[in-house]
Amino acid sequence: MTITVKVSETTKKEMEEFFEGTKREKTPPYAVFQADDADCVVTLYESGKAVFQGMSADISAQLWIEREGHLNPTRKVEVTNSEKEKEKKKQDLYVDPKIYHSSSIGSDEVGTGDYFGPIVVTSAYVAKENIPWLEELGVKDSKKLTDEKIMEIVPQIIKKIPYKSMILTNQEYNQRYSKDMNMNKLKAILHNKVLSSMVEEIKDYDYIVVDEFAKPYVYFSYLKESSHVVRNITFMTKGEDKSLAVACASVISRYIFIHEFEKLCNSLDMFLPKGASTLVDEAGKKIVEKYGKDKLKEIAKYSFKNTEKILGEDRRD
Repeated sequence: MTITVKVSETTKKEMEEFFEGTKREKTPPYAVFQADDADCVVTLYESGKAVFQGMSADISAQLWIEREGHLNPTRKVEVTNSEKEKEKKKQDLYVDPKIYHSSSIGSDEVGTGDYFGPIVVTSAYVAKENIPWLEELGVKDSKKLTDEKIMEIVPQIIKKIPYKSMILTNQEYNQRYSKDMNMNKLKAILHNKVLSSMVEEIKDYDYIVVDEFAKPYVYFSYLKESSHVVRNITFMTKGEDKSLAVACASVISRYIFIHEFEKLCNSLDMFLPKGASTLVDEAGKKIVEKYGKDKLKEIAKYSFKNTEKILGEDRRD
């Protein structure tokens, strides 16, 4: 077991004094000390991270978690537990065979992390008899497939798999985005629209699966002003790995996104990088030089921090 606790300077000094008699001669790089505490090895780093490893790590760590909380009552103590992290990963990776092998409707989106390019949300219906064909085709989360592979397989998928997609352009995103309309609320609204459209067409399904981007109660709170809310949803983290319906929605969304992105590049007569990296900032500056800063409000997600880096103080204009 390994438990890590972030401690303050005051707690660091107390730990040094407490473990003075059990310190080891050698310490790891960047460590203040390493000491033995019953069936536990304690390592305190210069950064303020105290690492407790061994059978009694939880007991040894608890003393310092309580002490840190006492010394800094207004601040939450940062603690990570390797056993709990392992258990969480197991839960995240578990694939429920009842859902995976069922006839399901799934939805997923792409483009929410890209400064350029639209947001695309898709719902897809996968009948259980099509699962072996999709597996043979290599369908999985679009983030795990190359764009070349997606361009190859999606034309085959959309001939066989019913789907509904919506494209939210960045111009529309900028018009709708506000303090009361954040990214997750926009996503929830778009997911509900494509799912509503799909359940009107497909009546015989076992599950509706959505890749979880917000807790269910938060997701539905975003839809309190929407009509025709689809409610019988199974939310899953890493849903694209646990449901082929979600995986199909993911790759179809990516396919559409790639086409729309290429159109944007052609309209600007320049290459645009995907994502939101420093390369994107450089491309944004070139767009401003060539077309003016108002162009960003048309083709980029203006709320992203990239805008500040591209325009600097001019963003307030």
